[in-house]
Amino acid sequence: MTTLKEFEDALKEQGMHMALAILQKLRERDRGKRSVAPARRIAGRKMTPELARRILELHGTTEMTQQEIAFELGVNQGRVNEVIKRGKWLDDDPNSPEAVARDKAKARMKGTTRRERPARSRTGIVAKRRPHKTGNQAQLSLEDL
Repeated sequence: MTTLKEFEDALKEQGMHMALAILQKLRERDRGKRSVAPARRIAGRKMTPELARRILELHGTTEMTQQEIAFELGVNQGRVNEVIKRGKWLDDDPNSPEAVARDKAKARMKGTTRRERPARSRTGIVAKRRPHKTGNQAQLSLEDL
């Protein structure tokens, strides 16, 4: 299968300038039809009970999809789903599981990087890192014995 770039190159090699012009017009036409969403934010808004109630209000009173609600309010679509389907984030308890998970995630983002943390095995036991062996170590051969 050929790529569009390869197809364009072949048209140029053959001197088919009219075909290239048609291809360019089709691109411009399709670019106008394409709905490209604006870039999403890196860190979303902090979920609060007020924001959760606003999500439920939009969900109940409009025909907006979860993705549209998420974009409108500046949150992740998964959070919108949690509020709608599971009723999460509706109370202001800082000890609720979702609030604790959020705070832990934010602490990880601000804290150490993966390379700075000690290695852990599947059992959760911290493994001691072994020093890297250099390639200059001597080997015994049969002649040495």
